[in-house]
Amino acid sequence: MRSSMKTYYWMVVPAVAIFFVFHTYPVLMGIFYSFTNWNGLSPDYDFVGLRNYLNVFRDGNVLDAYGFTIKFALLTTVIVNTISLVVAMGLNARIRLKNFFRGVYFLPNVLSMLIIGFIFNYLFSNVFPDAFERMGLDSLAFNILGKENTAWIGVVIVTVWQATAFNIMLYLAGLQTIPSDLYEASSLDGAGKWREFWSITFPMIAPFFTINMVLAMKNFLMVFDQIVALTGGGPGKATMSISYLIYTDGFQGGSFAYQSANAVVYFIIIVFISVIQLKFLQRREMDLG
Repeated sequence: MRSSMKTYYWMVVPAVAIFFVFHTYPVLMGIFYSFTNWNGLSPDYDFVGLRNYLNVFRDGNVLDAYGFTIKFALLTTVIVNTISLVVAMGLNARIRLKNFFRGVYFLPNVLSMLIIGFIFNYLFSNVFPDAFERMGLDSLAFNILGKENTAWIGVVIVTVWQATAFNIMLYLAGLQTIPSDLYEASSLDGAGKWREFWSITFPMIAPFFTINMVLAMKNFLMVFDQIVALTGGGPGKATMSISYLIYTDGFQGGSFAYQSANAVVYFIIIVFISVIQLKFLQRREMDLG
């Protein structure tokens, strides 16, 4: 083996080994334990076949968590991508202090979601209710996270505020790949801004739109930090997401094997949704092209 090749192997093999030990092996063990009744602590366990998988589809708490998570992911994906695209187009225009605004909009992306969540938790619990009360808006002077029918709104607001920054950067990168002479030609032809957007801008950034939609949907389906920092799955179980349910019930509730089966099922669902999204959006890219 040539010495230069050995160097490349030394660069690649350690990373693969670390990935296998800390990622692949735990996943394989999780799949193995999903066919048992192990509680996560006992040295003994029995194989139960597919019983855990069958019970997942009969568990009301699990089905409620699936309902909340999927509705949250759909709504947040649409809102984040809509706001991101609009802001990115504004930041791509010839405006003053453009670099300053880009820095401001990207700032939430470098902050920890847990820190942001705890800050907003304090704002929702104390600052906003007091402010609305002083303004005489008593109907709004309450903790939005403290009621079952409004807690999800708080989670959506914080998630959108933090997640929009990354999508703005991707859309901005896509907008900067569009040749300016296309806009000059459309302007000479008398095309309006709306026509310009649908005929030039959106088709040219279609691959970036696909990436943003798929990544956003995947990330929001795995919502966890926001729930930990804002609601803890409550009030009651109103904002219980699948990831948080797997964590709390699996590690704290003694249902490790059962929640491992739930995690496997959820992994398959996320892969299925991502593949469907990719196929649909890539077909749309071809139609626009």
